[in-house]
Amino acid sequence: MACPHYDGPMTKPLGIFTRAHRTALPVLTVVAAIFVIWYGAAAVMNLPWERDQAERAGVEFVLTDALSNTMAQERPVLPAPHQVAQELWKTTVEKKITSKRSLVYHGWITLSATLLGFLFGTILGMALAIGIVYNRAMDMSVMPWVIASQTIPILAIAPMIIVVLNAVGISGLLPKAFISTYLAFFPVVVGMVKGLRSPDALQTDLMRTYNASANQTFWKLRLPGSMPYLFTSMKVAVAASLVGAIVGELPTGAVAGLGARLLAGSYYGQTIQIWSALIAAAILAASLVAIVGLAGRIVERRMGFAR
Repeated sequence: MACPHYDGPMTKPLGIFTRAHRTALPVLTVVAAIFVIWYGAAAVMNLPWERDQAERAGVEFVLTDALSNTMAQERPVLPAPHQVAQELWKTTVEKKITSKRSLVYHGWITLSATLLGFLFGTILGMALAIGIVYNRAMDMSVMPWVIASQTIPILAIAPMIIVVLNAVGISGLLPKAFISTYLAFFPVVVGMVKGLRSPDALQTDLMRTYNASANQTFWKLRLPGSMPYLFTSMKVAVAASLVGAIVGELPTGAVAGLGARLLAGSYYGQTIQIWSALIAAAILAASLVAIVGLAGRIVERRMGFAR
């Protein structure tokens, strides 16, 4: 006879384990596939150099030895994953964070511009969204320009912004932050407008029945209803802000920041350095998105949204 006292406690942990297993398995499968493709591509792209070296030295070309050497080239066309991992370890753990060769140091420079641009972009986006929702003239005039602004390539407009700001004596962190702002404000505007307009007619009619003012409707209905949309758009905005900060470092010939590491790697053919900076930027972006997502869940839970 089954004992009812152990039925609940045994099935609940098993259910949690099963859900975690089902979630982790597809992710691990994709990651494993990426590594297999990466290693294969590194071998194929680095093999011609090994063949040329064998021909110049007048020695027999042995495929197995050449394939092994493709995983340890000093300046490979495509570095292998373990080479990038070793470079990341050397430039984060083995270097002091104040060292100019530390990715932590360069990452902090880029992160500073990213956070400032993200802050500016979020404030600007929210202000424009409120104006668009509550002012028909802004809705008809500003919104098309907001959309049109994103058709201009950031690589074309970034040097213009930097040159203009330098001409008026603004340099350093702010030009990069303004470029980040340019990329960050758009998703916030779109998401916030959608969120502020998310309450349906029944909800707005109920507020009128309560004789609520426009301000009360905004603070009690529209703003709380826009929170899920706002934080979703902020996750996109913070990643775009990081891209803007890196792009802002490229045309200035910056000596610090992840963009500077990319520039230095491209100048001297250090592909491993380039890829380590790219992976560091990806990790930084994923961390920022996760932090914004966590903040969004906390806010939504406190406001009573179901999860």
